[in-house]
Amino acid sequence: PPPKRDDRKRCWDARDAYFLCLDASNFLAPGSETGVTCKKERKTYDGSCAKSWVEYFDKRRVLEARQKAMLEAQE
Repeated sequence: PPPKRDDRKRCWDARDAYFLCLDASNFLAPGSETGVTCKKERKTYDGSCAKSWVEYFDKRRVLEARQKAMLEAQE
């Protein structure tokens, strides 16, 4: 069955918290952080979202950063 509204919100909130932690620690690619950096946030993110969603959001984060860098380089 598809995720319910509360499940989606929980996933998005966990994703946002994890990505904020990565931003604060200057890590772009999810999973590239070392040691205990963002470990708690990653665990919550993995536990709150479907595996396919985690893979999609992780890839999208890197792709969006690359696109932004290319656009800035063209200006």
